[in-house]
Amino acid sequence: MTDYDSGLRERLVDVGVELLAAEGLSALTLREIARRAGVSHGAPRRYFPTHLELLSAIARRGFADLADRVGTAPGPGTDPRARVAALARTYLEFALDRPGMYELMFRHDLLESGHLGLRDTSLPLFELLAGLVGEVRPEADARQVAGALWANLHGIAQLWRWNSLQLAVRGKDFGPLLDAALAAHLGAVGGR
Repeated sequence: MTDYDSGLRERLVDVGVELLAAEGLSALTLREIARRAGVSHGAPRRYFPTHLELLSAIARRGFADLADRVGTAPGPGTDPRARVAALARTYLEFALDRPGMYELMFRHDLLESGHLGLRDTSLPLFELLAGLVGEVRPEADARQVAGALWANLHGIAQLWRWNSLQLAVRGKDFGPLLDAALAAHLGAVGGR
């Protein structure tokens, strides 16, 4: 692939990321991305033979951004429970800050397709969470607890975006819900 080809491929993904942020998932069509990138409507097919492949490349950017954000959270040497809490908060903030990207990243059709390689991008974050959960709860099946916690976080993110939880819990901050989810899956802080 030439520098031009590589540059255009990246530009198409950049435009997709920008379009997703501005207009949401429904706006992500090959034709619209090509138009905004200033290329013919057939040009994206040279780099992304299917629409799913382009969506997967855009979602990969989302996972990379989330991983970068997680990377700036408290690291080794910090209490594992505090690291889980920081990772969980980062996850929820990402979901609420970038709802279109968050929705795209967890589309079943993108994740299920093994040839798109998106699972290779998403699984390291889960492995990090499971490892930390294992440090906090060595007696538990860390993967199962991490899966339950992740599902809980995903639910909080979705319901918060829809304003359902704010009505139900009469709150304006997801912090207490996050604390409750962490306590439910990891136990109370200090074992109390």
